[in-house]
Formats: sequence, structure tokens, C-alpha cells
Amino acid sequence: MSKTPSTAIAPNKGGNTKLHNSLVYIRQHWQLYVFFIMPAFLLTVIFRYIPMGGVAIAFLDYNPFAGILGSEFVGFSHFTRFLSSPDFLSYLMNTLKLSVFGLLWGFPAPILLAFLLNRILSKSKKQKIQLVLYMPNFISVIVLCGIVRILLSPTGMINMLLHSNYNFMTMPQAFRTIYIASGIWQGAGWGSIIYTAALSNASKDLKEAAVLDGANIIQQIKAVEWPAIKDTVLVQFIMNVGNIMSVGFEKAYALQTDLNMDASEIISTYVYKKGLIDGDYSFSTAVGLFNTVINVILLISMNAIVKKMNDGKGI
Repeated sequence: MSKTPSTAIAPNKGGNTKLHNSLVYIRQHWQLYVFFIMPAFLLTVIFRYIPMGGVAIAFLDYNPFAGILGSEFVGFSHFTRFLSSPDFLSYLMNTLKLSVFGLLWGFPAPILLAFLLNRILSKSKKQKIQLVLYMPNFISVIVLCGIVRILLSPTGMINMLLHSNYNFMTMPQAFRTIYIASGIWQGAGWGSIIYTAALSNASKDLKEAAVLDGANIIQQIKAVEWPAIKDTVLVQFIMNVGNIMSVGFEKAYALQTDLNMDASEIISTYVYKKGLIDGDYSFSTAVGLFNTVINVILLISMNAIVKKMNDGKGI
């Protein structure tokens, strides 16, 4: 009696074959990939990495005519000069206050906005609301500061509503509120995009089950929506803490007046004035490098803290 040959099930090699074919194609057409990658690579090297050589100016008594190689090496004298300056603590505290308060008030705003947008069922209404919320992001910083100055002038809309004639732009105690509030208005809508996209991954079935179980809005967010954006929120928070010393120079300088200088003079505006106005290039570079080092330390520290609190997950 003849036996029917048994048919063995061959292992699925589709994935390996696809990868092999892709590698062969790349090897055969590598010139095409180099052609498309080279412009971005050159732009990154020219405008990002080569300028890093200018950091050496912070350790020199830089003379533009002698150049970097011909200038005298002075070590950390510029850093010592800045740290021993009587205004050092004032500039540092102004920078930290703007950054920390801006983070505390500004960081949750796009998250809350994303939760609210996620509850709008009508797509047409949601798109219209998003369009209105995103529009301030496309206003330039200088135009925004001009709008703020007009609204807060003694004859502006705010004083008309309050029936007063305060000049808010000359009040140091009002500067931080103006800076942070205008930043939230401009950036909260645009910042909510990433969280709205992350919320689209939230399980619809779990949300429906929570609604059937009688969960209120807070409980729905806690059980279904928050887990979907938790990792995104942590990464964004770490990145924001890493930039805590990088307060936007343009906005602070544009909102600055002679009378609110006690609150508006921060490290970035100080660097601009010392470097480009006074021509003290070495000292301004040292101050900017100090600012960058503090940012890096904060970024690494916060990443380590979040890893310990989030089961080893960080950037």
C-alpha cells in the first residue's frame, strides 16, 4: 500500500524576505538615498555643529580682528565675573520665575484643552473650534507683543472694561502675568495637537464600557483617556523642564520697558545687550554657555527622576 507523502508546513519567511529585498534595493540604489539625505545632513552640520566652535570664545578675551586663534586665553574669568556680579541673582531669579510659573500654568493648559476637544462629538464643530484655537500660534511674537501693548495701554480695551487708566506695561508686578497669560493664549491650542492625536488611540470600547458603568467625566479620563497619553505627557514634561532656562528672548525683550526692568530683565536679554549692543562677545558667550549647561543638568536630572517614578521609562 502506497503512503501519501506528508506535507510539512514551511516556516513563514515573508518578513525576512521583505527585509532582504529592501536591503538589496538600498544597496543597488544607494546614490538616490545619498542625494536626498545630503542636503539635510549638510544644513545640520553647517548651521548646528560648526557654530559650536564659537563656544571657545567664552574662554578667550576675544578680539574680532585677531580671531579665535589669535585671542588671549583667559579661562573661566568671564564665568567668575558673571557669577560674582551683583545682578546675577536678579537675572537668574527672573528667568527661573518666568520659566517655572510658565511651566506650572502653561504645561497643563494644552492637556486640559485636548480632553475638552476629545469630548466634542461633532467633527465639523470640533474642526472649527480647533481652527480658532490654532490661529494664535501663527501670529509672530512681535505682532503678539504689539497686540498686548495696545490692549494693556491706558486707553486700551482692558482699562475700558475696568474703567481705569493703568499702564500695565510699566508695572513690574504685572509683567510675569502678562508674559505667561499671552504665552498660554498663543500656544495652548497648537500644543494640544499632540495630545489630541494621542487621545485618538484611547480604546473606544473601554470608554463605552465606562459610560455604561456610570463613570463620570473625571472617572472616564482617569481610567481610559489618561493612560493613552501618559507617556506622551511625561516626555513633553521632561523636554519642557530641560528648556526651563531658555525663556524666549524676543518676547521678553519686546514686552520690556524701562519701568518693568526689575522683572523683565532675564539672562537671554542680558546676553543680547552685552553681546550685540555692548560688543562684549566673550562675556555674553560665557553667560549663554552657563545658561545651556544649567538646561542640560536639569534635563538629565528630571529624566532620571521620571525614570524612577515611572518604572524605568524616560526619554
